[in-house]
Amino acid sequence: MDRRRMLAEKRYEDLCRIIIDDMNTYGLSVVDDFLGMDRGLQILNEVHKMYASGVFRDGQLVSNNIQDRDQRTIRSDKITWVKGTEEGCSNIGYLINQIDAVVGLANTMKNNGLLSNYRIRERTKAMVACYPGSGAHYVMHVDNPNKDGRVITAIYYLNLNWDTQRSGGVLRIFPEHGGSIADIEPKFDRIIFFWSDRRNPHEVQPAHRTRYAITVWYFDAIERERALNRCRQYDKTSTSCT
Repeated sequence: MDRRRMLAEKRYEDLCRIIIDDMNTYGLSVVDDFLGMDRGLQILNEVHKMYASGVFRDGQLVSNNIQDRDQRTIRSDKITWVKGTEEGCSNIGYLINQIDAVVGLANTMKNNGLLSNYRIRERTKAMVACYPGSGAHYVMHVDNPNKDGRVITAIYYLNLNWDTQRSGGVLRIFPEHGGSIADIEPKFDRIIFFWSDRRNPHEVQPAHRTRYAITVWYFDAIERERALNRCRQYDKTSTSCT
């Protein structure tokens, strides 16, 4: 094994140990300088091109009974979904692979605490989100309130020189049991991991400048299969089964 590979693997192990400790203690973990300036800029450039191409759409809510106007008062971001293998998405694909590696290793390391309760084998596509300034926001919510299988939320930020005093856009997390509120600035090349279920209600406060983020959700295999079975039994055509 060459020295470069050994150093890379040690970095992953050290990073995963920090994430494991944070998740077990606080329910979330914040990592700065995740990929480095050069790679982060390449990802941001791909996102800019995607946004300019017009593929972004209004972010959707799970319920189909909410009127469009009411929906925009809940969330006003623009989103698109990618696998990372599409043309023009190679650097986003690299990001996804790096997150996969970190989450996968953290899930299988020894002495990983709460992470040992889950079998993480799958994830969603990556959701690329733009909050286009003008107070764009997302009110307090839980990513997985109904046991749909999502266990870890990973969000990567792409916002250069972000000033929360002027631009807002803070991710505010309200940990369960009345723990200390966590205000996360959406700084460039920062990634945050947190439990997707009711342990972490959170909101995106109004952003007064364009704000970009890429989010991936990781499934627990057992909970996900149970959720899919419930959907199949309830309605084989339900879009909530996908």
